[in-house]
Amino acid sequence: MFVDRAKIHIKSGKGGNGAVSFRREPFVPEGGPDGGDGGKGGDIVFRADENLRTLMDFRYKKKYEAESGQDGMKKKRYGKNGEDLVISVPVGTVIIDEESGLVMKDLTEDGQSFAVAKGGKGGKGNVKYTTSTRQAPNFAEAGGAPKERSVILEMKLIADVGLVGFPNVGKSTLLSVATRAKPKIANYHFTTIDPNLGVVRIFDTSFVMADIAGIIEGASQGAGLGHKFLKHIERTKVLIHVVDVSGSEGREPIEDFEKINAELEAYSTRLLKKPQIVAANKLDLIGEDDPKYLEFKEHVEGKGYKVFPMSAPINMGVHEILAEAVSSLQQLLLYPEDKEEYEMFDFEADEQDLDYRKVLAGFDGQDFTLRGKQLDKIFNSTNFNDSGSLRYLYKYIEKSGAIQQLKEMGIQDGDVIKIQDFEFEYSDDDYDFYE
Repeated sequence: MFVDRAKIHIKSGKGGNGAVSFRREPFVPEGGPDGGDGGKGGDIVFRADENLRTLMDFRYKKKYEAESGQDGMKKKRYGKNGEDLVISVPVGTVIIDEESGLVMKDLTEDGQSFAVAKGGKGGKGNVKYTTSTRQAPNFAEAGGAPKERSVILEMKLIADVGLVGFPNVGKSTLLSVATRAKPKIANYHFTTIDPNLGVVRIFDTSFVMADIAGIIEGASQGAGLGHKFLKHIERTKVLIHVVDVSGSEGREPIEDFEKINAELEAYSTRLLKKPQIVAANKLDLIGEDDPKYLEFKEHVEGKGYKVFPMSAPINMGVHEILAEAVSSLQQLLLYPEDKEEYEMFDFEADEQDLDYRKVLAGFDGQDFTLRGKQLDKIFNSTNFNDSGSLRYLYKYIEKSGAIQQLKEMGIQDGDVIKIQDFEFEYSDDDYDFYE
């Protein structure tokens, strides 16, 4: 089964906690704190693999979590870093943040990789908190929190040439004649329901050609699974527009040509700017001197496109069309088209997080609350049985301006302050802590 879109949940590794440890060895003078730092949590890394052709694996496994960092140890030993989790995806996969809808990374080359969620930093051991006035800190830093988010994986085929046109006009037949691909061929609409790829070898070169499943009128609005088909055309460099000039389906060739181009333009103006070769297929049914074909050729060439007579089943005109495709690809090497542009996810802002070092105060009508990412980290590191650790927490809250915020909100002696699931009683002189 060809799967080109999937939603998964990823979570990087948590940073290991710093250790609280003191050197205790007989006959060794000058003992003291020797707790080591925790290890960094593993990253979630996506890597493009040219051997993959579908996102099928993500239909069955939806959650991915990297290894957490190991906690620090005594004797100043650092914890082991958590291993990165590398997730392989097909070349051409776009990674999208579900919450914002913004593109995080577009993996277009084999072996290209990117860390989408970085692991939490390892916490510092108590040896890092010694000062001239605090010789025996009985607390350490908690490991950094992991990154957790849902992402959408969307695969867009990367092919040099794309075949477009209405259903049952002969695209699959052309692919089978030009390559060794074995697409399903039958005399009914939507024989092809997923894109097929084949390698064309001509002259001393080769290129990848994709049969994009039949597009219909309204495809740009989603009709006939239009978005599922159209998105795969975005990666192609040259288009071969196959038109049934015999009218065997009861349609008019000129109308077919105009309708398909209108759908391409409605989906993305970039599609209509791609080099387009027009293959007038099924010509063996009417002949090159038929007025219908001559009228079609005059109309299309009047718009600046080259028209090639073709009958794919008997291999008539196929070589000429493929030769023109090679020529168009070589021209693009000299004058490459503009790259696809996305509104990108801001990783820098996500990492820094404007509220990271802020403590925000609130009031829910009964209790006052304090919250903040850095506050949570320090709070989780606090040893409530150690006065030095409590003073460290209090000084952070005071320096962050949180106490001033609470006073402006009207806090009084005896009011309750909540941090996470803990409660504290406020006093103008100091805090009285209780859980």
